[in-house]
Amino acid sequence: MSAGAQSLLVVNQGDSNLSIVDPVSELQVALIAENTSGVHGHEIIASTDGHTAYMPIYGSTGVGKPGIDGHEMFVIDLPSRKIIGDVDFGHGVRPHQPVLDPVRGLLYVTTELDKTVTVIDPKTQKIIGAVPTGQEESHMLILSHDGRLGYTANVGPGTVSVLDMVGRKTIAVIPVSGTVQRISISNDDKLVFTSDQTKPQLAVIDTVTKKVKAWVPLPGTGYGSAPTQDGRSLLVAIPSTGQVAVVDLASMKVVRNIAVPSAPQEILIRPDGKVAYVSCNASGKVAAIDLSQWKVQKLIVAGKLADGLAWAK
Repeated sequence: MSAGAQSLLVVNQGDSNLSIVDPVSELQVALIAENTSGVHGHEIIASTDGHTAYMPIYGSTGVGKPGIDGHEMFVIDLPSRKIIGDVDFGHGVRPHQPVLDPVRGLLYVTTELDKTVTVIDPKTQKIIGAVPTGQEESHMLILSHDGRLGYTANVGPGTVSVLDMVGRKTIAVIPVSGTVQRISISNDDKLVFTSDQTKPQLAVIDTVTKKVKAWVPLPGTGYGSAPTQDGRSLLVAIPSTGQVAVVDLASMKVVRNIAVPSAPQEILIRPDGKVAYVSCNASGKVAAIDLSQWKVQKLIVAGKLADGLAWAK
C-alpha cells in the first residue's frame, strides 16, 4: 500500500484475518493473517496518518459467553502489511473496541474483564493507565468529539457508562434495558444511541441529563449504528431482517429501510460522507450504500464473519 493510499479495513472473525479493500475498485487487495490459535480479533482502528492499525484479539467467543479470553492487541504496519507490534495486557481481559483520541494522541481499548477502558500511548505502545467503567461487559466505546468524555455500551448489565477520559473516572452509569449492544454519538455530541436487545427499539440518551430521552421503534433488534455526515440521519443495522434502518433524527422515526446481506453488524460512514459501509457477518461481505440514493451500490467480498470496520487514510 503506497503512502497516502486510502483503504477500508475489515476484520474477519471466522478467518482470523484482516481484509484490506481498495475503495476505488471496491475489491479486496490484501489479507493479513492474525496467526493466532483459537482466538481472533473483532474490531480495528487506524492511525490518523493511515500508516498503522490497532487490532485487539478478543478471544474465542462472543461477549458474555464462556471461552478463551484474549490478552493482547496487534499493531499492524499497513504499507508493508505486517504485524510489527504486540501490546500485552498481562492477563485475559477480552480487549475489544479500540478508539483513538486525535486531540490527545491516546489510544483507548475496552478491556471487559477488568471493567475498564485501558489507556495506551500509541507512540511507545505502552499501557499508561485505565478508566474504570463500573460495569461488566463494557464492550463498545465512543468518544465525544473533543475526546473528553467516553460512553461504553455495557452489554449484560444493559447500561451505558459515562466516563471522564481526562480525569480517568466514571461520571455516571445510565440504566437502559435488560441488554444493550453497540453505541454511537451524534455529530453535535448531544445524543448517544444504543440498541435495546430485548425489544426492537433504539435508546436515545441525552448527554446533558444523562438519561434516556426517547425510544425509536425499529423493524427488528438493532445493532451497530452511525450518523450521516450532515447529522440528519442515523443508520442502524438490523441483523434479524437483513436491513439498515434510516432514522430521521428530527422526527426520531425510521423513514426508510435498505436491504443488505444477512446479519449486518457494523456501519462505517466514509470520511467524504458519500458512502456507508456495512459489514454483513453471515455472508462475509461488506455492503457499500450510496447515501445520495439510499441504496446498495456494491457488495464487497471480504472474509468469513466479517465484522469490525475502519478507514485508513
